[in-house]
Amino acid sequence: MSRTILVAGATGNTGRNTVARLSKLLANGALPGHRVLALTRSSQSPAAQQLSALPGVQVLEKNWPEITAAWLRDHQVVRAFIASHVGPRQFPDESSFHLAALHAGVQYVVRISTTAANVRPDCPAYYARQHWAIETMLDTPEFAALQWTSLQPNTFTTFVLQPAVELIKQYRETGKQDTLRLTASPDALVGVIDGDDVGAVAAHLLCQEDPAPHNRARYVLNGPEDLTGEQIVKLVEGYIGTRVEKVVYKDMSFVDQWAAADPGSASLTMSVKHAVEPGWEGKCSASTTSKEVLELCAPTRTPVDVLKKMLGE
Repeated sequence: MSRTILVAGATGNTGRNTVARLSKLLANGALPGHRVLALTRSSQSPAAQQLSALPGVQVLEKNWPEITAAWLRDHQVVRAFIASHVGPRQFPDESSFHLAALHAGVQYVVRISTTAANVRPDCPAYYARQHWAIETMLDTPEFAALQWTSLQPNTFTTFVLQPAVELIKQYRETGKQDTLRLTASPDALVGVIDGDDVGAVAAHLLCQEDPAPHNRARYVLNGPEDLTGEQIVKLVEGYIGTRVEKVVYKDMSFVDQWAAADPGSASLTMSVKHAVEPGWEGKCSASTTSKEVLELCAPTRTPVDVLKKMLGE
């Protein structure tokens, strides 16, 4: 069996292009003798079927929190990518994955973190504290044998632009507008990044002949251009050919719905409202991108590019 690069969350926001770019890099001669094992919860989904058609890729239906050291050894996993969920079980689930990787002798893991300014022990948003806890654990001497890199995207373009997409589609279908509710502030510059660009960076890291220069690194990722709430409004108006009638900036009301759907974790879920505050404070501009990211695989997809894709154009 070939040595394996495992991708946990292969059909997710960042996992899809991690797999696709790994397939291309391996086909072009990177890391001879390696293959990609892409994990998904549904191997019959359209996304999974597309990945299974790529050279050097095997798609496997498995719930990654159930992975053990024995399973990793059986599949000859030597490198891995993980984009964890952000639920209350993130720390126990992801820490168990890294522990299994350590005991299985996995050489290198690339993980997806969150907004760099939030990864600290006193962040009001609970899930960011979990990312801090994971990185702190991995930094301990006990985990010295496991090399790792943590990617910290400030925010995803698709998340920021989704309300704009919904209003454009609504207006095209009905000629009417609902309120445009944006998480962005009117004027704070935020270097939103497309998930595919994050996946490309992850793939290039995983294909490094020697990952040691990136070991224990935390890299900040942004897209090539900053975006403000006012710029989003202008983009929408360009598509619908008229003014946006009503805009609400800094809107986090959707979190209330998330909390209502899971009453047992409502207080944790409500803390997510604090996650965007660094962006509103101007701490997440494209200027914060780590130089190593720009040297390795500079993000290229602009907000306009992503908006067109989301609209199917």
